[in-house]
Amino acid sequence: MEPMQSRHLIDLDDLSVAEWEEITRLACDIREHMDDYYGVCRGRILATLFYEPSTRTQMSFQTAMLRLGGRIIGFDNPANSSVSKGESLKDTVRVVSGYSDIIAMRHPTAGAAKAASLYSRVPVINAGDGGHLHPTQTLTDLVTLRNEKGTFDGLCIGLCGDLKNGRTVHSLIKAMAGFPGNRFVLISTKKLGVPAYIKDFLSAAGCPWQEVDSLSEAMPLLDVLYMTRIQRERFDSPEEYERQKGVYILDAAKMKAAKKDLVVLHPLPRVDEIAIEVDDDPRAKYFEQTEYGLYARMALMMKMLENAHKELPVPPKGVDALCANPGCITHQEPYLPHTFRKSGDLLVCDYCDERTLL
Repeated sequence: MEPMQSRHLIDLDDLSVAEWEEITRLACDIREHMDDYYGVCRGRILATLFYEPSTRTQMSFQTAMLRLGGRIIGFDNPANSSVSKGESLKDTVRVVSGYSDIIAMRHPTAGAAKAASLYSRVPVINAGDGGHLHPTQTLTDLVTLRNEKGTFDGLCIGLCGDLKNGRTVHSLIKAMAGFPGNRFVLISTKKLGVPAYIKDFLSAAGCPWQEVDSLSEAMPLLDVLYMTRIQRERFDSPEEYERQKGVYILDAAKMKAAKKDLVVLHPLPRVDEIAIEVDDDPRAKYFEQTEYGLYARMALMMKMLENAHKELPVPPKGVDALCANPGCITHQEPYLPHTFRKSGDLLVCDYCDERTLL
């Protein structure tokens, strides 16, 4: 395999379409020949820095490294680390990257993984940064689709639930828009619709998309249905959460209207958005999806560790501008250089993708 073009995986844009396909093919081979890959990462250490709770993502990263013959360090609660004493993200990453060969980090703040990559001596994998992005979940989704649909092209993909805060949704849309013939049905309430930058991305990519508020009406159109939960932790108040939860529930009655080869995915955990009765439908693939995630992360770490060496980066120079997103990591870690890219008359934050007027 050729080395990755990017040292870190912050967004799926860091991988070319060819690299996505290479990693998904490798993941499928690992699934079929697991014993052949044990020991590939012997002597390597993965650091898992999880600043917010996780079950599947954290365990699958840890299991992936163990199955490759490596070892793991890290924390799953910042209260059990020097973060509780006020240590900055920069200092934590500088220290941990001296102990490890690769870092997988989850953080509740948008842009945190990008910030970590500026001070890490080793590759950083974004395991979720707030409601922003979750690229390894998308690799999991791609491996699942390769196995369950046999193609990434020509699919009608429905995404339902919290499309505003759903980082898995944002990453999957950006990935699948890179393949020909795909179209998207965005199923949500107005308050939980996808952010403007995702709509702009779809339009720029020339992908057909439509917004609807009825799951029942969308069902017959779909080749893939990606369900998401309404995320309590992303709401400002319990009252606002209560108004939105339970709006979309996939049940057996709705499944009757779907195509016979529909694939139902969910990044999990679920609350009540998929009825338990759907679990027995052969089109429900969300539990298989979690297993595919193990193979996807094994393949990704193998790829990222090829020719990897410890290197202290030189952070870029910032500009005298502030990100308009109060939830951006730059508002929590004041030493970070404020960097943007231009998009017409807008500045787009390099950390959280929020758009700001020039």
